[in-house]
Amino acid sequence: MAKPIEIVKQYYNENAEKEWGRLSTHVFEFSITKHMMDLQIQPGDTILDIGGGPGRYAIYYAQKGCKVTLVDLSESNIEIAKREAELANVNIETHVCDATNLESLNLGLYDHVFLMGPLYHLIAAKDRKQATTEALKYLISGGYFYASFIMLFAGIIYYMKHDPEGVLTDPLHEIYIDDVIHDQPYKGDAFTKAYFITPRKIKSFMKKLPLDQVMLFGQEGILAPQELQLLAASEEAKAEWLRIAIHLATRKEYLSYSEHAMYIGKKR
Repeated sequence: MAKPIEIVKQYYNENAEKEWGRLSTHVFEFSITKHMMDLQIQPGDTILDIGGGPGRYAIYYAQKGCKVTLVDLSESNIEIAKREAELANVNIETHVCDATNLESLNLGLYDHVFLMGPLYHLIAAKDRKQATTEALKYLISGGYFYASFIMLFAGIIYYMKHDPEGVLTDPLHEIYIDDVIHDQPYKGDAFTKAYFITPRKIKSFMKKLPLDQVMLFGQEGILAPQELQLLAASEEAKAEWLRIAIHLATRKEYLSYSEHAMYIGKKR
C-alpha cells in the first residue's frame, strides 16, 4: 500500500496544470492572501517557499523584487514553476524535496518562510511537527513565518456549493460529518490525502512554536460559501466584496466562512 506522502506526490504530479490554474479561479483567496502577506514582505527580502506547488506566490514575490527559493514534493509542480517564471521574466531557485527533510539542500537563512501546502497533507502529527520545526530552521530571528491550513468546515462549504447530495452519497461523509459535529480535525481521503483542522487546533499547534502571532485570517474571508455567485457579479461589486472581506478576514467569529486559513507569526 502506498504511503500517504506518495499518494499526495502522485496527485500533484498528475494535476500540476490544474494546480497552477487554481488561483486564477479562486481569485478572492489569492487577493486576500497576497494583501495580508504584503503587509510584512518588502522588495529585496528573501523568501523560502516550502511546498509552494507550481509557484504562484513564489513568482508573485519574485516579480516584486524578492529573492525566492521554491521547494516542492512534486517534480511536475517544479517544472511548471520554472516555465512560468521564465514567462514572467523572473528568476527563482527551485528544488524537489520533502518538506520534512530539507537538510540535503544546503539552504541558508531567509527573511520569510512559507509553509503553505504541506500542512494540508501531512496526516501524522509527528510529520506536521517535523515540517514546521524544519521550516523554522531557515528563518532568521525576527523573520516571518506563514502557515496555511485547510479548515475543518471546508468540506461543508464544498458540499453546499458543488454537491448538496454529497452529505448522503459521498462514501466518506459519515466520518467527516462526525468530525465536524464533534469539532475534531479530519484526516484521510479527500481530493487526495488531506488534513482539515479547526481554528482552536491551529492556535494550540502554533503556540508550541517559537513564534509570536501576528495574525490568523481566513484566506477567502467571508466569501467562500457564495464564491460562485460573487464571481459572476460586476467588477465594482466584486471589488467591494473583496474590500469587506479583507476588513473581516481576521475576525475569529468568521474564520469558518473560509476554506483555508493562514497563520502569520514572527520568530522570537
